[in-house]
Parts: sequence; C-alpha cells; structure tokens
Amino acid sequence: MGLFRKRASGAVLRYMDFDSHWDTEDPFIFASHHQDSYPKGNLQQAPPLDMIGWRDLGHDYKKHSGFRMYHGKVVPGFPMHAHWGFETFTVAEIGYIDTFDTEGNQSRFGFGDAQWVTASSKYQHCEMYPLSFQDRPNPNDITQIMINLPLERKGSVNRVDMLWSNSINTLDNEDELGRKTKTIVYAGTYGGVTTPVPNPNSWAADPEHGVRIIQFYMDPGAEIIIPPSSDRVSRNLYFISGSSADVSGFTADAGYRIKLRPDIEIPVKNGDVRSRMWLLEGVPIKQKMSSYGPVVLRNDKTVREALKDIRKDEYEIWPWNIIDKTQPLGAPRFIMYADGREEYPDGKPEGFEPSEKRLVHSKE
Repeated sequence: MGLFRKRASGAVLRYMDFDSHWDTEDPFIFASHHQDSYPKGNLQQAPPLDMIGWRDLGHDYKKHSGFRMYHGKVVPGFPMHAHWGFETFTVAEIGYIDTFDTEGNQSRFGFGDAQWVTASSKYQHCEMYPLSFQDRPNPNDITQIMINLPLERKGSVNRVDMLWSNSINTLDNEDELGRKTKTIVYAGTYGGVTTPVPNPNSWAADPEHGVRIIQFYMDPGAEIIIPPSSDRVSRNLYFISGSSADVSGFTADAGYRIKLRPDIEIPVKNGDVRSRMWLLEGVPIKQKMSSYGPVVLRNDKTVREALKDIRKDEYEIWPWNIIDKTQPLGAPRFIMYADGREEYPDGKPEGFEPSEKRLVHSKE
C-alpha cells in the first residue's frame, strides 16, 4: 500500500509513486500492469526449458531475461484461481491471453482486445499468456483493473463479455505542429464518444456513476485538456511512461499516480518523451465491506465462509482437464460462451474447434 505525498497544487490534490501494482480508489479495488519480453515459443507455447527450469516456478515475480512466469509452471500466467464479489477488466494491448472458467466460457484475445469478467458470485478461471509465435519473440503488455460491486449486486449471475479492439472507441488528435495524441476510451464518455460497459449490472454501466477508463498516448510536446466531471467522482491519473509532463502546473514523471480534482479542467502538456497515461475515475460505492485474497463481500464472516467454500471443491468443479489450460497452437482470437455462442472477430479458421469440457463427476 503506497502513501500519498503532500498536496501539490490546486488541481493536483495528492501524488504518490507506483510500480506494476497500482493502488486505487473506490469504486476501483486494485490494478496491475504487466510488461514482459518473452522469447520465441516452443510447441507448448512456453519458453525454452533452460530459461525457466531453475526458477521458483509457481511464484516467479522477479524478472529474469526480461520476463516473469507469475504462477505459471509451463506457460506464463495465472492458472485456476478464484474471484468473488467484484469485476475484472483486462486489456491485452500486446500478446494473447487464453482464458477458461467454471462457467464453461473459453477465449483467446489480445492485440487491443479487452474482457469484462463480472464475478459477483463464486467464480474460478485461468488466464495464461501463451507464447504463440515460434518464429519471433512474444512480448506482452497487459493491464488489469478490478472494480467493486455494491452489496446488493453481489451474489448474482456471473458474466463474461468481450470488447474486441474494433468496438473500442479511439480518438486520434493532431495539433498544428503535427503532435499527436491517441485516446482510447475503454469505458464511459470522453471527447464526444461513449464506449458502453456490456454488463448492465456493472457499477460502471450506469452513466450516473461517472466511471471512465481511458488511456492516452501522447507525442512529445502534445497537449490535452481533461474536461471536468462531477465533484462526486474520484479521479486518478497513472503516468506509465514518459518524462516531465506538466499536469496543471505540476511536473509529473513516469511512475507517478496523481489524484486530481474532478470538477475542473485539467490541462496536460507532455514533456520531450512520448508518454502513456491511464485515467481512472468514478463515483465511489461507499459501502463498508470486507476482503481477503480473491473475495470482497459484506463482512469478515461472509469472507471466511466464501474462502472455505472455494477450498472445499475448487478442483472438483473445474470443468477442464488441467488448471493451466491454453488454446491450441495457432488458435485465433475468439470467445465461446457457456451457452454455445461463438465470436471470431477475424473469422473462424477452417478446421478450428474450441476445446471440449471434461465431465465433472459428483463426489457422491
């Protein structure tokens, strides 16, 4: 948990350092940003054994040779794990993510795609980072943002939705000197465009809650003005990369999280290095809750009961043959929902079929 530094200016209320894990404010719970320079993949879509065999596989969070395995033991990523009581919004800007879950959904997405997972009830999935290219390196760039759910919406139906890259609004602005700013609107309204949140039960889906998830790529010297929002929202700017941007008179460098006053215009002028920033804002839920690990529920008792429930049968209810499952080599971008619906943004390749679930046997 990071600590805010003192007030910086009238528009910049507080600021603090951050790394790959971001502290956030209500209605957001947590965020993380993964960048790894993976090598060419083998037939298992994994790194060569001599690059990973000596690592602490299963808990590999320290970069060696430019990458981490995270909880993966063959393919990098996050084998089967639980979520309960919140949403996860994942953007794969570079590289692929393969997902499978206990609802029966499966997917491969990447290169600009995003996925919403609403885990209002007990939910388990795996998220693996396949090294799908054997003829070239497999760098990835993945941002994951957790958003809380109000108590009255916890315990309802789980849901997975895709935002394919061509459905996400992107604004390209260029000034008279040719300096460009690319603005990607993942959720909410900005610059006259709206990217809707697919699940109407999400806190972020109601315009009254003012949730915006936006990313900016700015050329050296480029300028933007972040328009005012409701004074009810929490607003934070995360400076991912760049140098010496001017944020309403405050000099910001890469690695700064900046808490902004929400109800005024915020002029941002980039420094002399191309920069990248994320804007997260929304009306706080303001409900007292308890959390531990993958569970965010009403109180300590319900959290303990949920954790016990997860441990009781997490392997028995997993409907796939392995807990770190990936799509086959050469799989396209797609999702197959539990009800059998399929989406292929680039068209379904001839001969490709999604994985089949195994039969889940009762313990009785």
